[in-house]
Amino acid sequence: MIAVREMDAAEFAPFGDVLECSGAPDKIINQGLCGRFHDRARLDFADGRAGVSLFRAEPRNLPLTLEMVERHAQGSQCFVPMSLDPFLVIVCPDEGGVPGEPRAFRTKPGQAVNFHRGTWHGVLTPLHAPGLFAVIDRIGDGANLEEHWFDTPYTVR
Repeated sequence: MIAVREMDAAEFAPFGDVLECSGAPDKIINQGLCGRFHDRARLDFADGRAGVSLFRAEPRNLPLTLEMVERHAQGSQCFVPMSLDPFLVIVCPDEGGVPGEPRAFRTKPGQAVNFHRGTWHGVLTPLHAPGLFAVIDRIGDGANLEEHWFDTPYTVR
């Protein structure tokens, strides 16, 4: 069983970046009406280019059966929710080319995540409708998806 934890940027750091407007903005712009929280995630692509896609995913409920994780060797992947609803983020450390023990996080309203290139992660898992996300990732030729199916599924609570 995997217990869901509240998202913590330091604990998540080996897997990627947590994007949020916390603390003071780096700059005040637009005639003093907008705070800019500058350069909060590193997009990393072996080749190709950055693209923005929109995803609409079906909400899931806990407990959740985790049967597989995936990773993208050619580029990072940033998930930005288009609502203030939390979503579930599952990541695994890499252990010699296969995923290790999964970890599950629930984001806080207003948080987004950027998975480092090659990070094992669960599929997009909104916990509330409408499940709309902007996704910034690699657009390019060649395969950029590796899936790993667990012999014994995990239960996420």
